[in-house]
Amino acid sequence: MRVLVVGGAGYIGSHMVKYLATAGTDVVTLDNLSYGYRDAVKYGEFVEGDLGDATLLDRVFGRHPIDAVMHFAAYIQVGESVLKPAMYYRNNVVNTVALLDAMVRHDVGHFIFSSTAAIFGEPEYTPIDERHTKQPINPYGRSKQMVEQILEDYDSAYGLKSTCMRYFNAAGADPGGELGERHQPETHLIPLILQAASGRREDIKVFGDDYATDDGTCVRDYIHINDLCAAHSLGLDRMRETQQSARYNLGNGNGFSVQQVIDATRRVTGREIQVDIEPRRTGDPAVLVADSTLARRELNWQPAYADLDTIIETAWRWETGFLCKQ
Repeated sequence: MRVLVVGGAGYIGSHMVKYLATAGTDVVTLDNLSYGYRDAVKYGEFVEGDLGDATLLDRVFGRHPIDAVMHFAAYIQVGESVLKPAMYYRNNVVNTVALLDAMVRHDVGHFIFSSTAAIFGEPEYTPIDERHTKQPINPYGRSKQMVEQILEDYDSAYGLKSTCMRYFNAAGADPGGELGERHQPETHLIPLILQAASGRREDIKVFGDDYATDDGTCVRDYIHINDLCAAHSLGLDRMRETQQSARYNLGNGNGFSVQQVIDATRRVTGREIQVDIEPRRTGDPAVLVADSTLARRELNWQPAYADLDTIIETAWRWETGFLCKQ
């Protein structure tokens, strides 16, 4: 089997490329390197180019007998999406439609889509299952929900089967230390805390310590990057076997507060971490945890890195290795 991974030079995409390649799958990566890194693509063939370039897509599909496509090429910053909605709708929706049209033209019938918990908006209950109301509250979440709706229509009209993986908080790094998280700017909690531990930043800002949780800080569901990759691979296998589209919420099912993550990072690194308490941010729910029962049942998926200290340890290995290369 040969899989095209779009956005394969980014955080999740590069880990997926390695996961597929080490399992014996032929991989072709397409990325415009606007947010990804060429040196993160260590397996298979790399094609530099834009997702919305129909001519390039036809050339890639014409040159390679692609069996399936995995999509990790969305813009993901919530705040930026509010300030620049056109940028998000153009890349996340319009360019994805260009990719889907190329798949239809070249008779490629299986698509794995990197979706998000942001499609649910403010949680009505937790843990959040697939039946939860979908009311995204920002352009980023709306762009992902739009693509999910488009995929349903492409299934009905063209028979293009899709599996949408709705992440909660992707975290950690390649256990071998080869790959890790390199967002610019960094917005995710665990790498920000690790940068405070390593000295790359002075402190970690905690937005609110007066929520209705045990320690007053927000609770989130952190899922290790390799567990995400395993779910994608299992989802592709099931989709090819059943020829049915599917939607899954992916998380550990365990919530950890911001304070618990800070405490765990102190344990793992042995470093003191300066914390700066800031006012709450608008739109941050107190608790956001996934119900992954459906994925566990249908995909026989079981997170292998559910322990918070283990997740942080893999990310710390990447952070310290990254510093050594600077």
